[in-house]
Amino acid sequence: MKQEADLRFHSQITRNSIAMILAGGRGSRLRQLTDWRAKPAVPFGGKFRIIDFPLSNCVNSGIRRIGIATQYKSQSLISHIQHGWGFLDGRFHEFVELLPAQQRIEETWYQGTADAVYQNIDILRRHNPDYVLILGGDHVYKMDYSKLLAYHVEKSADMTVACIGIPVESASSFGIMSVNDDLRVTSFDEKPSAPSPMPGHPGLALGSMGIYVFNASFLFEQLILDHDERSSSHDFGHDLIPYLVPRHRVFAHRFADSCVNMVSGVPYWRDVGTIDAYWEANLDLTHVTPDLNLYDDEWPIWTHQEQLPPAKFVFDDDDRRGQALDSMVSGGCIISGSTVRRSLLFSNVQVRSYSSIEDSVVLPNVDIGRNVRLRRVVVDKHCVIPPGLMVGFDPEEDRKRFYVTEYGITLITPEMLGQKIHHVR
Repeated sequence: MKQEADLRFHSQITRNSIAMILAGGRGSRLRQLTDWRAKPAVPFGGKFRIIDFPLSNCVNSGIRRIGIATQYKSQSLISHIQHGWGFLDGRFHEFVELLPAQQRIEETWYQGTADAVYQNIDILRRHNPDYVLILGGDHVYKMDYSKLLAYHVEKSADMTVACIGIPVESASSFGIMSVNDDLRVTSFDEKPSAPSPMPGHPGLALGSMGIYVFNASFLFEQLILDHDERSSSHDFGHDLIPYLVPRHRVFAHRFADSCVNMVSGVPYWRDVGTIDAYWEANLDLTHVTPDLNLYDDEWPIWTHQEQLPPAKFVFDDDDRRGQALDSMVSGGCIISGSTVRRSLLFSNVQVRSYSSIEDSVVLPNVDIGRNVRLRRVVVDKHCVIPPGLMVGFDPEEDRKRFYVTEYGITLITPEMLGQKIHHVR
């Protein structure tokens, strides 16, 4: 009976909530992968885009009113949303609504994360929500937002911040907070140079995930106050949260309490904001038991899926065998007399004969010529890899044409190959 009551409680809260996904950032640490697309539109996991994860979390949690604030090079993102996220039914007040920066209130583009919400305050008010869920569009994770919302209500909070333990050595890239025994936030420091570790956990700091819940009327009031403050950069982490913590009821919510499909009890959340992190998170999916479960019927990740033929593997000669080992190969791919090892191939990749692909991530619509050898590379969409090319064996030689990370992962884009692409990417 208690479980049924909890479900009804969660359902009522989610129906009275609206989600706002902030998807306007470039994600410059992904280098040339974001030259033509915003970070939330970057492909991930063989068939998805990064933004599919917070969107799927919303739908699976019962939140069916979603706004997406876009700004930087958003055409690829807009096209993806239009093709893949039009299934919600407006007759039942369900929607995914694109909110591009359009100078609705003043003659400025979005100035910060808080300003992106402020500039759409009239749209949010029109929907008359009780609660507003603010999300980033650029992280990979599975989370039941209904549990976060229920926690917010139970705490009688004005604002709730989802949090996770971050290794201290990398915590300077996050908002770091301190909490009391009741998980009420007592301090918040955005991207501190010397992050304070959690009590009893010297190697970890308590980091904000950039996921916030507000009582709607409280949020609108605070956004207006922040907008009128000339010294503010109008950012949640830099300005709004540090202002609210000593004055209002701000609580932290542990991600482990709402994470879905935890493997070995460890919550999965990835900021795939660098080429190295992006490569590693994608290749993790090829493991026997990956940390991120994409095979869960109860919490599926939704996306736009083209109608493509199955992957095909042809030729079975000793020197010309089409095969993929410890790999993920998406629909429309043809592996023709070549070997793919420990790699992830997105849709419509063709690997021609006598080639070898190892420890690599190959994005959609790539044509790999004969006698090619690729190792530890990320290949962007629409690349045509010329016959005989070798990448990943001589970093100094690779740096003359491509981008090579400090950990030796090589990024290849059409422009680096001297190829001009006219498709939306």
